[in-house]
Amino acid sequence: MSQLAEAMPFATVSLARPRARIEFESGQMERSLLKLVLAVVELIRQLMEKQAMRRIEANSLTGEEVERLGCSLMEVETTIRKLQKQFGIDDINLDLGPFGKLLDE
Repeated sequence: MSQLAEAMPFATVSLARPRARIEFESGQMERSLLKLVLAVVELIRQLMEKQAMRRIEANSLTGEEVERLGCSLMEVETTIRKLQKQFGIDDINLDLGPFGKLLDE
């Protein structure tokens, strides 16, 4: 399978003509784009969670700030999981080839 076809599983690549042609399948592109957006949002959520833990360990947050931050992070995670379920996306982690997976799991 060509690298282009692996990178774009929602598209059909035709190499029969002199130029490569990509034909997008209706519906698959939307799911793939949503998966990308959810992966980026999850990455940001994980980074914020790690930063929050550092700040908590450094005692630089009040109890109220810790509570609000925890509730916000849980709400984002719940929304991500809800959208995954709603659109039938099992895994939002992206394979970055030689760099490995995008998300820590």
